[in-house]
Amino acid sequence: MKRLAKLKGFTSTLGLIIILAMTTQSAVYAAQLPYDTYNYDYRDDVVYTPAAYVPDGSISGVSLEYNGESIGAFNNPQDMCISTEGLVYLADTGNNRIVVLNQSMTRVEQVITGFDHNGVADTFNQPKGVCVSENNRLYIADSMNKRIVILELTGELVGIVENPTSEVLADDFVFTPMKITVDYADRIYCIAQGMFEGIMVFESSGNFTGFSGTIGVSITLWDKFWRKLATKEERTKQQLFIPTEFTGIDVDDDGFIYASSIDTSGKQAVRRLNPKGQDVIKKGVDANLGGDLWIGGFSDYSGASEIIDVVYRDKGIYSILDRKRGRVFTYDHEGNLLYIFGGIGTQAGTFNTPVAIEETGEKLLVLDSFRCEILVFAATEYGTLINDAIALRYDGDEKLAIDKWNTVLKLDENNELANTGIGKAYLTAGDYENAMKYLERGMSRDYYSIAYKRYRNNVLKENLNYIMTGAIVLIGAGIIITKVRKRKNYNEDDSGGGLI
Repeated sequence: MKRLAKLKGFTSTLGLIIILAMTTQSAVYAAQLPYDTYNYDYRDDVVYTPAAYVPDGSISGVSLEYNGESIGAFNNPQDMCISTEGLVYLADTGNNRIVVLNQSMTRVEQVITGFDHNGVADTFNQPKGVCVSENNRLYIADSMNKRIVILELTGELVGIVENPTSEVLADDFVFTPMKITVDYADRIYCIAQGMFEGIMVFESSGNFTGFSGTIGVSITLWDKFWRKLATKEERTKQQLFIPTEFTGIDVDDDGFIYASSIDTSGKQAVRRLNPKGQDVIKKGVDANLGGDLWIGGFSDYSGASEIIDVVYRDKGIYSILDRKRGRVFTYDHEGNLLYIFGGIGTQAGTFNTPVAIEETGEKLLVLDSFRCEILVFAATEYGTLINDAIALRYDGDEKLAIDKWNTVLKLDENNELANTGIGKAYLTAGDYENAMKYLERGMSRDYYSIAYKRYRNNVLKENLNYIMTGAIVLIGAGIIITKVRKRKNYNEDDSGGGLI
């Protein structure tokens, strides 16, 4: 017994040491970070959290060489993408080139400034978008040349998409591609400058087929009222009620398109478009996919976040990039906000003008066009645990996710998402009593109601025999009491009768 007591004491001490070590690690991260890491609770109040991602260096062209010569600093880079082999393709817009880096971004694999076009050397003019397809072809939005260039990864020309024509396009439309992505069928999705009808869609042959995901604009009754009262001059100064332009684009493993836009209301700045162009994204409990909840939130900035790009990562997880506040917001497939990091500033790990975001391995990359750098962020234990737990839930492994969420709670005891995750796992397993306990902590009203109803039904089912027996006894007792009372009343009436 003494040995057992010692063992229990040792185990408790070891557990305490581990928890303290985790807490200390989180505190060190927080102390070194140049930005706050936080989330929102069910009341939409800011709750500070351990860091999910921390700065892990930056990449500029100054220290990089190709064929024994320095490639020089990047100049106003606008986009980047990751190939299936992990190579990083950078649209070095101001230098009119595509720079290809190895996965660790320590070596230049290729510098593409042009291609052979029917025996003539053709060059790029401010390429602003770049994408590598699953079939290992390079797509370049050669913006100022008004075309999309398709190359083999070795540099040979495959085709050029330019001057699209259609009945739905204006006669004076000038095609200026800005951002592109390609699905598994080599369909091209292009964000074009000044194109408010939606994302332009091209078949693999290069033929324009239509638009996807037009963002409608709703006009309030108040706006309509004031526009009727306003003079012609005042109306010209008022906001034009035209559809919103998309800012960033990516594609998931199933061919669904993730597209970001700047939403002035701050409610929805990202969409998931199915093949019909319909938005099928899940918005979560708060129905907010717009970044910061700025109303009543932060006083250092006014207005909603300005989402400039989106990256689909894996297992339903995606991240959006806010150019106004320099923050990265990450959501799961149900629309739950997982974590926030980043900021505007001059310190390492902050941004000046963020324009693009990508993921490579366990790291997130953010491209800053003003600094002409790729900033690298590595996942902490806290961030990795959340990512892993979400991935397990996405795959249906609820029980395995419980251990991950429990460790998250050791690092952040008030994490509502972790409590909800554990509650959902217990709900799936049929342990409704524990499910209610954790779902209440996670302030998940909908799932708590489900757990409560199932728990109540189980209690009724388990005690049905007792309930029925009790009901029969009560009914029988009621019948007997009623008969006894009737007989008693009859006897009283009979004894009191007679002639006067």
